[in-house]
Amino acid sequence: MRKLFNNIALTSLFIFVAVINGRAQQTPTFSEYNYNPYLINSAFAGLAPSAEIGINNSGFFNQIEGSPRNFALSFHTPLNRGKLGLGAGIVRDKIGVTTSTSAFATYSYKIFFDTKSNRPYWQIYTPNSVSFSISPGVQQYQENLLELGIMNDPNFAMNINATIPTVGIGFLLNLTNVYVGLSTPNVIGDMLSSDENVDINVPYYGYLGYRFFSNQFEELMIKPNILLKYENGAPFQADINLAVSFSNFELGTGYRTNSSINLLAGIYFLKNLRFIYNYNLATNDSPLGNTHGLILNYRFGDGYKID
Repeated sequence: MRKLFNNIALTSLFIFVAVINGRAQQTPTFSEYNYNPYLINSAFAGLAPSAEIGINNSGFFNQIEGSPRNFALSFHTPLNRGKLGLGAGIVRDKIGVTTSTSAFATYSYKIFFDTKSNRPYWQIYTPNSVSFSISPGVQQYQENLLELGIMNDPNFAMNINATIPTVGIGFLLNLTNVYVGLSTPNVIGDMLSSDENVDINVPYYGYLGYRFFSNQFEELMIKPNILLKYENGAPFQADINLAVSFSNFELGTGYRTNSSINLLAGIYFLKNLRFIYNYNLATNDSPLGNTHGLILNYRFGDGYKID
């Protein structure tokens, strides 16, 4: 009985702030966006030399009932010698009794310059380009409030089921060593929502990274980066990360402000596959606990090793 009470209380806590603030939804951030940046910035669509499929998930091994879980499936590919990119994705997030499922497609256009820049053969991004993107889509938002069994409160008197058209935009400057991006997954917010009780807060992302190469160790690359996230109604968030790639292996660590310390380990195998495991160690006595995440990517063609 005590366990049941704790689960109900914890679930209620997850959605309490959202209800009091006009049922405002806060968007999640995937822990290791670096290994599927298309989910954060659609301008990455088609930036790799060949088509790529990505599967992300986190939170599915959490022991705390109602804690956040998210899953994403994405695909993007270059066209017309890399000048164009097409992509599509599905993202599903669940926390407590709230579930959000988004589906979107992407069109991106690139302007290349100084494409003769020398670079190590294992670099996976096409350097020296400016990319713009637009991503129309739809979001299905559900709150099963009746499952909480809270009586005599009009805020919990009925479930919410809303369909929300979305339009995402992205910008990316990608050079041999430096990349800078700005994006949002839904610039129009809840303007066209089918339910006026749903208040969507639009997140805005800023993305900056650098690639250090070694002349002595050809296959060594060090990649510091930072992701900034602003969303009305939520604390400003910064993800600061450092990853090291050597041959077929990847190790990294990072810090998310007021949230967690992040660790990752990855391996590239069979030339076309990349597997990443990440572990988020919660800080500040977070009630959500620690989180495990898995990422699997498959790149067609020459894969992640271009000889």
